[in-house]
This record gives sequence, structure tokens and C-alpha cells, in this order.
Amino acid sequence: MITVDVLEEKATNIMKKDPIEQTRNIGIVAHIDAGKTTLTERILFNTGRIYKIGQVDDGTATMDWMLQEQERGITITSACTTCFWKNRKINVIDTPGHVDFTAEVERSLKVLDGACVVFCAVGGVQPQSETVWRQADRYEIPRIALINKMDRIGADFPGAVKEIHEKLGANPLPLQLPIGSESNFKGFVDLIEMKAVIYEDGEGGKSKESKTIPDSVKGLASEYRHNLIVKLGEVDELIMDKYVHDAGIYPHELKAAVRKATVKNKIVPVFCGAAVKNKGVDYFLDAICEYLPSPIDVPSTEGLNPDTNEAEKRGPADKKFSAFIFKIMSDPYVGKLVFLRVYAGTLKSGSYVYNSSTKKTERVGKIVRMHANKQEIIKEISCGDIAAAVGLKDVSTGNTICDEEAPIIFESIHFPEPVISMSIEPKTKQDRDKLGMSLKKLEAEDPTFRVSYNHETGQTLISGMGELHLEVLIDRMLKEFNVGANVGKPHVAFKETITRKVKSVGKFIQQTGGRGQYGHCVITMTPGEKGSGLIFVNKIIGGAIPREYIPAVEEGIIDASRNGILANYPVTDLEITLTDGSFHEVDSSDIAFHMAASIAFGEGLKKAQSILLEPIMLLEIVTPEEYLGDVIGDLNSRRAKIESIKHRGNTKVIDGYVPLSEVFGYATALRSLTQGRATYTMEPSFYEGVPKNIADKIIKGEF
Repeated sequence: MITVDVLEEKATNIMKKDPIEQTRNIGIVAHIDAGKTTLTERILFNTGRIYKIGQVDDGTATMDWMLQEQERGITITSACTTCFWKNRKINVIDTPGHVDFTAEVERSLKVLDGACVVFCAVGGVQPQSETVWRQADRYEIPRIALINKMDRIGADFPGAVKEIHEKLGANPLPLQLPIGSESNFKGFVDLIEMKAVIYEDGEGGKSKESKTIPDSVKGLASEYRHNLIVKLGEVDELIMDKYVHDAGIYPHELKAAVRKATVKNKIVPVFCGAAVKNKGVDYFLDAICEYLPSPIDVPSTEGLNPDTNEAEKRGPADKKFSAFIFKIMSDPYVGKLVFLRVYAGTLKSGSYVYNSSTKKTERVGKIVRMHANKQEIIKEISCGDIAAAVGLKDVSTGNTICDEEAPIIFESIHFPEPVISMSIEPKTKQDRDKLGMSLKKLEAEDPTFRVSYNHETGQTLISGMGELHLEVLIDRMLKEFNVGANVGKPHVAFKETITRKVKSVGKFIQQTGGRGQYGHCVITMTPGEKGSGLIFVNKIIGGAIPREYIPAVEEGIIDASRNGILANYPVTDLEITLTDGSFHEVDSSDIAFHMAASIAFGEGLKKAQSILLEPIMLLEIVTPEEYLGDVIGDLNSRRAKIESIKHRGNTKVIDGYVPLSEVFGYATALRSLTQGRATYTMEPSFYEGVPKNIADKIIKGEF
């Protein structure tokens, strides 16, 4: 680990002015291949954080530090860094764009104050763009947008802005108008200052400003400027008043109105550029500083006081320390790196913190500021900052650490359930212990990666969000942890549910000479809503079952639901209501009621006409028109349901739904059908009943 004096001096100078107001915590989010990492690389170059521009395709990008990222040319894990621009400290998190790693985006957005959403000028709003936008909506994060790749063939700035409005339901507000497009993309018109910015050719990104707007865009620029003022007038009274009375509106007034509306999530400022050629990145950095909020501009973070069970808030005004752990990473040199966002107070290295989630106290050994996978030791971090701590052992993603005198638990992060599983076993006896340790480390790092043991087959199963997700994790096991392992073929995480309401009785009675066991419960099982999971409702009245045994009944039902009766898959989407039962004053116990509930659940499943459910994927395929027929024919053979076929540039876009079990290895099949010219993206959408002929094969173990 190294200490970087120059950066610390910059940070100290900025923090002297106002440590919180000068900070921006931002994430770069987008669909895969929209140019997130390329943009981040240019941001680091422009801010002087790096002195040589790396390339994603060459595997030299600073933020894609993992071997697997460099080999595949994609971002797999969210990477943090800190840079400085015009007296602002910017904490940047570069996130993955592939749906298999959507949890990395989720946990990053949880702790960020603003987001930079990158859209491809050719592709517009793509499926993963919608996913990350919904995630940002959930956390109510202010956003600015960059229409990237304006130098690509088929670039369409107005079309991309239109899609942001139509597909995302957002209120996009262009603050720039591109001058030229495709190979003729030269720069843009700054619609607030009404000036032209022209870039030199090459990757240096050198620009020159001119008050003279080219004749080719002068009329359009005036129209965009008018629309800008009208839209701002709709969300800002001062601008509306000046517009109505035909008074002069100054650029600084427009900027203030844009910032105010952006922070309140009323508009999304839109910019244009070509990150690979460093065009527009410097002005986008200005926009990050001018329009995205600082930690004091966002509402205080809500949490729960574990002592009083009452809601409380933490913010810059609070002096007692509190922080949220959003990521854990294994480091070969320092062990566990714990990434945290500080919401109140200050954390110093060597101090003790209270984990309100586990009710344990631990000592922070060191605090480091991250630059991708490199660490810079710092003495402390304050409210509004993001850094990593070394020395915390008994912590996990979603925990809250705080001052023991002012305990609080922040809301944890919701992660999607895994949809695909593989069996794994060590190659040799020597690999057995190493495999267990590596799986434990990976499970601690990645909340969407699960390890389980199937007692019936004796197999260890690993589960994740997709083939690529598991492929990357297995590759890491082999290369990072040097574990030899044999991996089985992937299989789908099917589930089971019921189709009719039933009443079921469970009795567990044992007499062994001394004290026996007695448990008796009556339950009603009702089909639930899609995605509702397992809901337990207690409707015992009159003390038919004493209150202290109710948790044991619930645990018995949850345990029994882990294995259905059709093919041992988990049971979901149903409501269990405990309606009646009886107990014995001497023989009743938690174990007896646990067993009685399990028996009642199993008996109920036999009568409730169970069916299997399978994960259905949302699929988008972009293919040249000449292969459209072949691609559709192949999809029909895979039980796909095609929703729409649209035209985009000189390609066709197919949107639809397809069962996950039918698209294993689809990348290879699609390449063969289209000579490698088509691309596709896929993400989990919902669970649906399996057709009977296929369900029969699954139950027999033939599928």
C-alpha cells in the first residue's frame, strides 16, 4: 500500500473550504458496451489522476483491474476511485453493464448521491439501461445523462433523447446540441452560454470555445435554447416569471435552475460526446460538479434505532459516527477490505466501531482510499465520504457500523435471487479444504452467489445470476485461489407452487417411557401472488397453541418449503395460515411443533395440486435484417414468446420472453445463425408454470 502525498494535499486544501459541499459521490451506470469504463478512464485522465489513457479493448483500462475483466473486455466488479476537478472532490464508482452483475450496480446506487447514465448514440435506451434506471428510481438518485459514441455510424442524438423520455418516463433536458455526427462529429453548442465548443481530432480532447455558432446548427440551437427555457420554466418560478415578462435570463440563473431541478429529480440534463476520443468529457466533468448534489443536498438517511425500534435519521448535522457497509472484497495482502459510506461523524484509523447489525464491537486497523485495486492510506474519513476499512472481520454487506452511544441500523440492500446452478466438487483431497475456503470468500464478496449442499445427491451446488456470472467466479477460483475443481453442467433454479386452496393437519406424537413429544397444528394453504414468496399468517385465537410455540411452527413450515414434493425444488408464492391446533402441558415443545408444522405442510402439498415454475428471461436480440427469419425460427423452437420486432438503423431488434432452460449456450447458437453479427442481452423477468410435458421430464430427471 502507498501513501500519495500530492492527492492528500489536494484533498486537504478542498476539505478546508467545506468538506461536504465540495464532495460529489457519483456512479457511472449504463447498458453493457455503452462506454462507462471508457468515460471513467477519460475522467481520470482529465483530472490528472492518471497520465496515460488506457483502453478497454486492450485490457489496459485502470478500473478494469481484474484479470477476468481484461480478458473479456467487460466490467465485472464495481471499482472505486477519487479524483479532483475545479476544487471539487469526486468519488467515482464505475459499475458493470452486464445483467449478471446487476447486484454491483444495486449496492453502488445505495450509497451514491448522483448518477451519470451513459447511453449509446446508436443503441439509445437498451434493456440494461432500463434496469439501472429503475434501480436509480428506487433510491431516488438525481441523474445526468451522456449520449456517448456520437462519432459512431448511425449516431442519433434526438432519437436517444426521445427514447429517454418515452422508454424511461424521464424528463430529459438537452443542455448541449451536437455539431455534426458520425465521422463529422466536431463538438457541440453549449445551450446555456450559447457558444460553440470545437474539438481537435485525436484522443487528446483539446477544445476551443467560440461565440460564433456554425450556420449549420444556428437555427436548431435557437430552437433547443427556447425549449430549454420553457422546460425550466415549468419547474422553476423565477425562470417562468422572466420568460413570461420577456426579461433577460442570465446563464448563471439557468445553471442555478438546472441544479435545483436536477437535485429534486424533476429533470435529467443531457450532454453529448465521444468518450473514446475524449470529446465532451471536460464539460461533462463540469456538469458533474455544477448539477449533481453534494451530500448536504440530499435528504438525511433513514434507519432504525435497535434499542427503541423507532425510526431515526442520520445526516451531516449529526456528530456521532454512522456508516453503511456496501461491499466486501478479498485482498491477497490485507485480507478483507470493507467498503463503506459515512453518513454522519468521523471515523479514524485505530478506533473502535459498533456493528449494530451483529451487536459486536471491532477495531478498524487502517482506512484506505481506493483507486481501482490500489490502496492509499489515509488517517480518517468524514461524513459524506466513501472509502475502505481494513481490520473488520465479522461484517457482511448491508451491515451498519456506528458509535455505540448512538446506535442505528440502516435499511439493507435487496438482492435478486439466483436463477442458475451448477454442481462443483474438488479434483483432489488437497483441493477439498481450499475449495470450501474459496467458496466462503466469494459468497462473502457477492450476495447473489449462493453455496448449498444437496443431501439427496451429495453434491455441492453453486448458484448465481447467469452463465457468465458463474463462469467468472469459477475462473477466479482456479486462478486466484489455485483450487482444482470439476464443474457440472448448469441447471435451472426451478421452483414449486400450489394451484388450489387446501386445509391440512399435522400431528407429531411420541411416547418413549419418560416425557414424550406432542405437537398438533392445522393450517390453510392458499395460492399467492406471483413473486410474493412464502407468507405465514398466525390466526390462532383462544390459546389453542401457546404463543411461545408459534415461531417453531413458522420455522417448521419454512424448513419444509425448501424441498417440494415434485422434484425437491423450493416451494414459493403461497400463503400459510395457522388456524388451529392443540398442545400438551407436559409433552409439547418447540421441536414437536416444528415437526408437526413440517408434516402439515407436506400433507398439504400432496392435496394442493403442485406445479413447477421456471424462470422466464426478458430477451433483446439485435440482428442484421437478412438473418431475421433464421433467428425467429430458432426462437420459436426454444418456446420463446416474441413481443415486438422493431427497426433500429440498418438492423432489426427482437424483444420477447424465453425460458432460461432453453437458452443455455445461446451465444454460440446465435453466432452460428448470423455469422457472428447479431448480439443479445438477457435478464431475469418472472417465474411461470412449466408445460406438463416438460414438467414430467423434470420430475423423472430426464430434462
